[in-house]
Amino acid sequence: MHRITAYYQADLFDVAATRRIERAAAAKLPAHALMRRAGLAVARLAAALHPHARAIWIACGPGNNGGDAFEAAAQLRERSFHPIVTFAGDEARLPDDARDALARARAAGVPILEDAPTEHDLAIDALLGLGATRAPEGRMAQWLTQIYGAGKPVLAVDLPSGLDADTGHCSFDFGPGAPGQRHCLSLLTLKPGLFTAHGRDAAGAVWFDDLGCSSDGEAPCARLAGEPTFRPRAHASHKGSFGDVAILGGDQGMTGAAVLAATAALHGGAGRVFLALLDPRPPSLIEPWPELMLRRPEQLALEHLTIVCGCGGGDAIRTHLARVLAQAPRLVLDADALNAIADDAALGTLLTQRSQHRLATVMTPHPLEAARLLGLSTAVDVQADRLAAAASLARRFQATVVLKGSGTVVASPNEVPTINLTGNARLATGGTGDVLAGMIGAALASGLPALQAAQGEVWRHGAIADAWPHDKPLTAGALAAT
Repeated sequence: MHRITAYYQADLFDVAATRRIERAAAAKLPAHALMRRAGLAVARLAAALHPHARAIWIACGPGNNGGDAFEAAAQLRERSFHPIVTFAGDEARLPDDARDALARARAAGVPILEDAPTEHDLAIDALLGLGATRAPEGRMAQWLTQIYGAGKPVLAVDLPSGLDADTGHCSFDFGPGAPGQRHCLSLLTLKPGLFTAHGRDAAGAVWFDDLGCSSDGEAPCARLAGEPTFRPRAHASHKGSFGDVAILGGDQGMTGAAVLAATAALHGGAGRVFLALLDPRPPSLIEPWPELMLRRPEQLALEHLTIVCGCGGGDAIRTHLARVLAQAPRLVLDADALNAIADDAALGTLLTQRSQHRLATVMTPHPLEAARLLGLSTAVDVQADRLAAAASLARRFQATVVLKGSGTVVASPNEVPTINLTGNARLATGGTGDVLAGMIGAALASGLPALQAAQGEVWRHGAIADAWPHDKPLTAGALAAT
């Protein structure tokens, strides 16, 4: 059993692949063995997390997810805990393995009740699992409200009930959980929905037990990339060794966005950073940064630079985009540059053609920008399936895509997408996306391939936020200078 952290590398499997892995594993084992392994894993984690819990409420549903919890109840009772099971289902319709586990729980002396206990020290959510196709309702919804709203520790079996294993979309409002109070034990495989969209809030800390079974032969739908490897710099190097980055953006009233991207590129290790503002008046914002070199947009030798384009660019960025798309060997497209491309099919064609000329491109949309690029009506459409949206953008524009948000997705054509686990809600403030664009620009300028640059800097961007002192505010300016 492992706790999944931002440093952990792992393959993620969707529901269909998990079902196949489950069937293959069950076929090799004696009857009921797989469920007994699962129930034992749940019991061990519950006992380890809360060794002094007295009343343990185990809410069981009508499928094998509930069966795992019946077995866990029997195991906990044998360890002198006091599990109390509530069952929302029809015993006659239980799968064979779950019916066997229920019998074992009864034989161990576990009480099976129809109503939730008035008090509990730990709740185990095993109401709905992979097979859930609709929102919890009735008694299930009532119990979930009690489980996740009581302010007591919760351990979800395989998935928080109502969470889509593939997408992270929630059909139940879990709300934010207090740090350390929510845990989820993912069984047999790790599911992508636990790590993106609403999954991270619903699941809390994720643990994994493969139950001694192999996933060999199944292709993952996504991966956790883990901590990237950062290349050391040779002593015998100079500023030209690490490339030149030019920030093109910063129209009237938004010059701060371009300055944030530029300072991030500077602190990200770029050899030289040029700031090409669309507003011709140099802002006082650059006075603390004498290392930044001002250029007019038309002065940029695009063919020799890594360009970060769009940060605070407004409508003025459209004038420069065609030339940038055609000439820049390494390009990060953010914010207003993405909006301009979404509105102009000719610019979209130029973007797609870049891959044919081996020009590196990274796009960094937030969900609403991704929706515009995909021709969808709202960001909600993107959030409903973030992996699919990122992969669709990567295929359409033949570029590496960073779909920002909780569990940022990095996708590239013909590659398995990755989900990033660093970062927290402190990044939900103006300018942090500009900082990320500048960081990726510096990594591209150093010679890293687009996918590797995007994955590494997304991880580092979030890791800075995770390590930030809790008693100090995190602003985009502070983030850029770190």
